[in-house]
Amino acid sequence: MGELREIVNPEEEGYGRFSTGILPSHVLKRLIAAKRELLADEPIVPAQIQPASVDLRLGAVAFRVRASFLPGRNATVEGKLAQVFMHEIDLTRGAVLEAGCVYIVKLLERVEFSARIAGAANPKSSTGRIDVFTRLITDRGEAFDRVDAGYHGPLYAEISPQTFPILVRKGSRLNQLRIRHGSPQFSDTQLRRLHAEAPLVDGEPDIDNGLGFSIDLKGSASGHEGRIGWRAKRHTGLIDVDKPGILSPHEYWDSVAANSAGHLVLDPDEFYILASRERVAIPLDHAAEMVAFNPLVGEFRVHYAGFFDPGFGYEAGKPPSARAVLEVRSREVPFILEHGQIVGRLVFERLTDPPPEAYGEGLGSNYQKQDLKLSKHFRSP
Repeated sequence: MGELREIVNPEEEGYGRFSTGILPSHVLKRLIAAKRELLADEPIVPAQIQPASVDLRLGAVAFRVRASFLPGRNATVEGKLAQVFMHEIDLTRGAVLEAGCVYIVKLLERVEFSARIAGAANPKSSTGRIDVFTRLITDRGEAFDRVDAGYHGPLYAEISPQTFPILVRKGSRLNQLRIRHGSPQFSDTQLRRLHAEAPLVDGEPDIDNGLGFSIDLKGSASGHEGRIGWRAKRHTGLIDVDKPGILSPHEYWDSVAANSAGHLVLDPDEFYILASRERVAIPLDHAAEMVAFNPLVGEFRVHYAGFFDPGFGYEAGKPPSARAVLEVRSREVPFILEHGQIVGRLVFERLTDPPPEAYGEGLGSNYQKQDLKLSKHFRSP
């Protein structure tokens, strides 16, 4: 694909109707064309631009390291690598990243953020659904997946496949970056008002520090009677992250059936794909992020990939159409999930302007109107 050729004037100022919020695709394209805020060693291509984020690309070299790390406020990633480096892997022809190992890859993109521009990263949906733990790191970073306002410097991905070995190459896109201007606040009162204007869920909303959603353990989300989810198999074949629709799901996953009690026992160290009971919709001028759930109500992790784009599950005048697909892992002990149990919350944020194209509209979006669905790499079961 060719480089971005933006039809708007790249020198045009402003971020849209609002001066603060997440930057939409047309503003991102204009900034990239003007070589402001987000730059790259190789031209950023149109396929990387999502309605409210930019896909980030792996560079040419992966470093196998002994352990995950954060640089801290006085160090760079490159400086810290020397302490944990094991060996170097050339990605230009493709290479296998093994399950249970940790890798650091410098990305092709870098940022030169101005004083009120900041970023937040997350794995892409297809990355989370194959149990690949991916986090963004910056120089002098003290938190994963956050790029501080005013940061100038390189971006790195920490990659740790948990279950399946993966084949990646230079240019593979495993995570994505949202860029925001300012720090707009979004209250529960605003969230209730937004739901009143256009339903965010297909039922009574649970609004308390975000929009709660619950788990489906009766199989209504699967499209196959009795199936409530998938559990990953061990010692499977390879997953090429850049090749969609070629793998048989039954070679990599066991189907999980509903039971009469309406619950599921999560086994420690097993990885599950489950779905929300509710269907959700994200309005065109907002985006959402699935946030870590309160650990006081259960020892389980509910997501790896948490970004919900404008237009996800949304059709004007129609009820919400897409379920949240959940990547679930129990921690140290077995844990029982009950049908209808609240397992996560969506935190909403306004965009500075609605994007010209929403999720699903000619963008090759893989998960619009989804029910229980595996990653794009697998054929329909």
